[in-house]
Amino acid sequence: MQQIDIARIATTRHTCKAFDVTKKIDPAKIDALRVVLQYAPSSVNSQPWHFVIAGSDEGRGKVAAATQGGYAYNEPKVRDASHVVVLCARTDIDEAHLAAILDQEDRDGRFVSAEAKAGQNNARSFYVNLHRNELKDVGIWIEKQVYLALGTLLQGAAALGIDACPMEGFDQARLDEVLGLKERGLTSIVLVALGYRSDADFNAKLPKSRLPAEHLFTVL
Repeated sequence: MQQIDIARIATTRHTCKAFDVTKKIDPAKIDALRVVLQYAPSSVNSQPWHFVIAGSDEGRGKVAAATQGGYAYNEPKVRDASHVVVLCARTDIDEAHLAAILDQEDRDGRFVSAEAKAGQNNARSFYVNLHRNELKDVGIWIEKQVYLALGTLLQGAAALGIDACPMEGFDQARLDEVLGLKERGLTSIVLVALGYRSDADFNAKLPKSRLPAEHLFTVL
């Protein structure tokens, strides 16, 4: 089996600042990234997310509407990319969502007994209720799970040779309205433009810069 050099991917991927509008991502690779997102990790398998994938001019145009005005610097990235993913968070984790996850786990053969199924349900409900009722940070906790999916997507794209640009610079309220997210119990969190860099991508020509390893790691 071919070994993937994850260190090479980490040290060579970059945030793409300009995309080649003429280059499109092969549909098979988009399908692979959909799998990457579908199977991204989340705390207690809560999966409190939804992903909008805009691959058409019309779709990217809807997303671009939320990058105008104060976020105009991101509009060309959205319009010129091959695809844009809007990573959305659920505004709450309700009982219907918890039941859907549990039923899917059951169908997928995750439980060896009724007791195991009940235990998983109790454990997941405990953490959801902990963040909702005691810590009162359920929205923040949900967003953390979305950012796990973001990291998974960025690494997956790099492994496929696809350039990416994550963006928080957009009008969240406007995008939620344009995409009708609020009515679905969702809110947009972060965008990821996907495609292939153009010669105008200045960031591709710059060396990567990170703090030294001795500053970042403690080995016990």
